[in-house]
Amino acid sequence: MKVVLTKDLEGYGFFGDVIEVKRGFAYNYLIPRGLALPATEGNLRHIQEIIKQKRRKIEREKQKALDLAKKLEGLVIEIKKPVGEKGKLFGSVTSTDVVNALKEKGVEIDRKAVVFPHPIREIGIYPITLRLHREVSVEIKVNVQPQEQE
Repeated sequence: MKVVLTKDLEGYGFFGDVIEVKRGFAYNYLIPRGLALPATEGNLRHIQEIIKQKRRKIEREKQKALDLAKKLEGLVIEIKKPVGEKGKLFGSVTSTDVVNALKEKGVEIDRKAVVFPHPIREIGIYPITLRLHREVSVEIKVNVQPQEQE
């Protein structure tokens, strides 16, 4: 029996794939769990429409990420942290520190988008990557400065 998958299914295929399975497997497992639909003409058209909508949404998100990447390219943000002897930080620079510094510049990003090549534990200028989309990332610089003592 031919079915069209409504979810990615390990070992069988991905969303929208039409696969051939045994009738019992389709009616007793795939269809009741919402993993597949019978491969009728109407169901195929419905799944194709959903795929088109997903592609358009992903393309819009990618374009927004590209626009933001152009805006952020070459940006240097400054982060002030408490410092001990020889320029060593108490702790390290976190993704939340980077997000807050970007927010001060008027840029909102998710903290999960911040990728550190290695932990930043000393004062200085460091490159970091912001992964804005699956296919779009931009490199910015973080200038870590000592926080003034009161």
